[in-house]
Amino acid sequence: MLTFVGLGLYDERSITVEGRDALRNADRAYAEFYTSQLVGTTVESLEDHHGIDVEVRDRAGVEQHPDDILESAETEDVVFLTAGDTMISTTHVDLRLRAHERGIETRVIHGITAQTATSSLTGLQNYRFGKATTLPFPYAHGADGLPASVTETIEANREANLHTVVYLDIKAERGEYMTADVAAELLADAYPDLVGVVVARAGSPDPLIEAGTMTDLAEREFGDPLHLLVIPGELHLLEADALCELAGADRDDLEIA
Repeated sequence: MLTFVGLGLYDERSITVEGRDALRNADRAYAEFYTSQLVGTTVESLEDHHGIDVEVRDRAGVEQHPDDILESAETEDVVFLTAGDTMISTTHVDLRLRAHERGIETRVIHGITAQTATSSLTGLQNYRFGKATTLPFPYAHGADGLPASVTETIEANREANLHTVVYLDIKAERGEYMTADVAAELLADAYPDLVGVVVARAGSPDPLIEAGTMTDLAEREFGDPLHLLVIPGELHLLEADALCELAGADRDDLEIA
């Protein structure tokens, strides 16, 4: 059996009770933290809290060399851990399909996702979010300006009056996490007066939610990672009220239906 478990958003306690039980009863546990991180804990704390050793795999160890994980799952109860919800990344879907090809039974135990937490924290209605995008570090995409994948997603969502989640680049192997002020500075070149909403440390005891124009956000500091940005579409009245009350938005900057 290969069980995929989402760890939630912040620390070793963010896991669901169902996921905790599966982890503690497993024979082996593997994890990857290159797609996202639990910034409120360490692997050692995760192991101590749940009483099991966790082998952390890099991207190659999951995508190119997963045979030992699959071989273990043929005869043992194996858990594969990811931050947030599992199956959000295609790398996890690929691993599940490889297991099925070998006749291995699989199970999925969900965790809290950044997008659903973002909707809850900001007051923006979940069904009004469109396609998400990821803003890479400039050196990572090797071109001047914003990648087309970012601008085209933002503009298509805004045309449809949908909100856009902009995930910020993580280079786990380098210990680099893009912060929201850096992201806003990059976006301000193309969208200086566009309102963004910063969500920092979702799932932690002290999440931070702040709204402002990209030019304004580029001048602020938002503390420890992880950060993401939301670019709202045209707002319903209740959504506008929520951003003013919960994120300190200036109502005059908002586009309200």
